[in-house]
Amino acid sequence: MTPLNILLSGPGLIGRQHAKLILEHEDCILGGIVAPPSEPNVEFGRVRKVPVYTSVEDAIQSACFDAAIISSPNRFHFEQAETCVRAGIPALVEKPITDTLRSAQQLADLSDQSGVPILVGHHRTYSPLLVAAEGFLRSGEFGRPVALQGSALFYKPAQYFLDGPWRTKSGGGPVLINLIHEIGLMRLLFGEIVSVFADASNALRQFEVEDTVSIALRFENGALGSFLLSDVAASNKSWEMTSGENPKYPHYPDSTCYHFAGSNGSLDFPSMLTRHYRDASEASWWSSFSDGKLEFSSGDPLRLQLDHFVQVSRKSATPKISARDGYKNMLVVEAINMSILGRRMIDLSEVFHRYEDGSVK
Repeated sequence: MTPLNILLSGPGLIGRQHAKLILEHEDCILGGIVAPPSEPNVEFGRVRKVPVYTSVEDAIQSACFDAAIISSPNRFHFEQAETCVRAGIPALVEKPITDTLRSAQQLADLSDQSGVPILVGHHRTYSPLLVAAEGFLRSGEFGRPVALQGSALFYKPAQYFLDGPWRTKSGGGPVLINLIHEIGLMRLLFGEIVSVFADASNALRQFEVEDTVSIALRFENGALGSFLLSDVAASNKSWEMTSGENPKYPHYPDSTCYHFAGSNGSLDFPSMLTRHYRDASEASWWSSFSDGKLEFSSGDPLRLQLDHFVQVSRKSATPKISARDGYKNMLVVEAINMSILGRRMIDLSEVFHRYEDGSVK
């Protein structure tokens, strides 16, 4: 079977990882790059022997592509993904799917109506850790979901913002860039989120965007959750530093970034340590737990995501995280932003109705 000719938009931090995986994949060819014609971008294309285009539209008019990966700054996601879909080209769009709720809804509608798939880049979905965790959280040993505690606490260096000044502006903060991952994870493992109560601060960096956020969550099944997010915290309580899946980050295997509590058991994640009552009828704080540790296989989530995207592009699979899922994650983000601004609890139904009457752009 002929390898897929893939267009990559945005050879930035994550885009370069996509490029590496495409070049290593036996069923993919890196056919072109979309980026401003700066010297580093031109050199990036020259070394990889692929042309550099100034726009997705220009690239599609100049060559025949089977699929596209969009990892450009958030504000370009909608326009570039829309161009691909209208040209009949499946696209993997990095999270968040777009930078506004309205454009996320429009892109989800366009993908549904046209039948051209969009896969949203929530690559953690493909982690073997999540497969193992999901199995335990659905078991009788765990019981009914009761509560979760989560965190994404890390320190982004100054160079991160110098390399991408857009990250200091609206639409480029850790809520959209980082928390969107966690929202997808919590929805997958604990169910739909129905309300949020959030507060934010930019006291340390004093950028236009937030640097620290605290969130209370209510899930559709009645479970409650709390989550702390900060990109200026000297802490290892994050997916990156606890999962060990990206060798670029230091690894703290005994630390966790989530604690899931059920009516009969609990899970520390991603240390994968479990506790549960042997007999649910005798559950009591006086009773000892049966301790365990979940087994899981190894695998690079980004590579596994690319494998899945190849299947989606060949129409042998449907997206695990579709444009509609990306929109639902954005719905939670919008509720969090509304809560921060209004200093009150926000039901997601309120966000939906405000979107419908045009109040949310």
